[in-house]
Amino acid sequence: MRLNSHLHFLNLDMQIHLKTLGCRLNEAELETWAQAFQAKGHAITRHVHEAQLVVVNSCAVTQDAVKKSKQLIRRIHRDNPQAKLVVSGCYATLNETEAAQLMGVDLIVGNQDKNQLVEKTLAELNLDSMPAMSTEPGEVSLFSRGRQRAFIKVQDGCRYRCTFCIVTVARGEERSRSIQEVVDEINSLHAQGIQEAVITGVHLGGYGSEIDSNLVELIQAILQQTDIPRLRMGSLEPWELPDGFFALFKNSRLMPHLHLPLQSGSDSVLRRMARRCKTEEFAQLVNQARATIPGFNVTTDIIVGFPGETEEEWQESIEYITKIGFGHIHIFSYSPREGTKAASLPQPIENEVKRRRSRELHELAETLKQRFLAENIGREDWVLWEGQTETLPDGQVRYFGYTPNYLRVACDVAAGEQLENQILPARLTQVETGVIGAVLV
Repeated sequence: MRLNSHLHFLNLDMQIHLKTLGCRLNEAELETWAQAFQAKGHAITRHVHEAQLVVVNSCAVTQDAVKKSKQLIRRIHRDNPQAKLVVSGCYATLNETEAAQLMGVDLIVGNQDKNQLVEKTLAELNLDSMPAMSTEPGEVSLFSRGRQRAFIKVQDGCRYRCTFCIVTVARGEERSRSIQEVVDEINSLHAQGIQEAVITGVHLGGYGSEIDSNLVELIQAILQQTDIPRLRMGSLEPWELPDGFFALFKNSRLMPHLHLPLQSGSDSVLRRMARRCKTEEFAQLVNQARATIPGFNVTTDIIVGFPGETEEEWQESIEYITKIGFGHIHIFSYSPREGTKAASLPQPIENEVKRRRSRELHELAETLKQRFLAENIGREDWVLWEGQTETLPDGQVRYFGYTPNYLRVACDVAAGEQLENQILPARLTQVETGVIGAVLV
């Protein structure tokens, strides 16, 4: 029985729809709010038209993200004009007045008040009447939103100021949760059926800097004090990793995948970005990871067309990216963000040049991805199967899931066979469009 099947029989005050754009940290915050709303007796719905309240966690990492945040807010109001609409996140924090004036927005909750979002929403929108019955916090929110893994926010804020980044302005100073608080949350989620936890932060590698701890201590505590089968790390800046970091991966419960944002493969561009990791140091991190665990997957972010990026620097970057061989690359064309140092740098790159370079990098990224997928064919791996399925013409059902090193796989099974939220072994058999075909073993 699905964990949320009994929800239909509860007399709950309000249906709440939660929506996020942007990073895994936003997703982690959404889950925290979902649990808190449920603790007060409200239900989470994945259908916006059913909701009496919609909460949007917005993004502002790029100008495109700002545009998408505004479009999402307008679309939600158009689809359900009767619902109360609360907007939080980086766009709402940096552009509070503009966001508040968007049609349908009832309340803005800035990043500085995110911890009180549920209380502020219920109080300021007069929604805090006592419901007929409350539920256990966290019992159904992830599954009701179609999630099989939990994003755990362990840290917020960043002490560094990369010249292109507005997020550090929006998120403020570094703040870490206590190890015990994180351990307790993971144990609670595992008890409710969650099989994988992904720890996230704005500057995850800086975890514990202000509470006399560090990331290695946190991971060790989670592995020792919880039984959750799979632990994964979110995006991690490639510097200041504590001693003993890569040794952690010898524990098979820590998944062998890291997303290390490089941003450029040219040291001169990295200097203009005020990045704290040179290409040589980055390569050493990748080599350490791959030497620790065979098949370790390193993915990254690259910014195309940063101000002043010459053809020579671009080719240097392409050659370096080819040499490293990433499993996946998130590609961003640079766009200036008001309030960042990079917005005032000279020699902006023409849009046509950015488009050409972006096409070139997309082609390279696809080649590298296909190569990495092919290297994994023939392996047997434990896969966490998700709820997303497709019904095939022959009546079989196709399930999707992820290997420990974060490869998306697909497996066809007979109708009626249930794989959702189970960790089962599979043999990786062939590369298909966007996924690896697999068979259960």
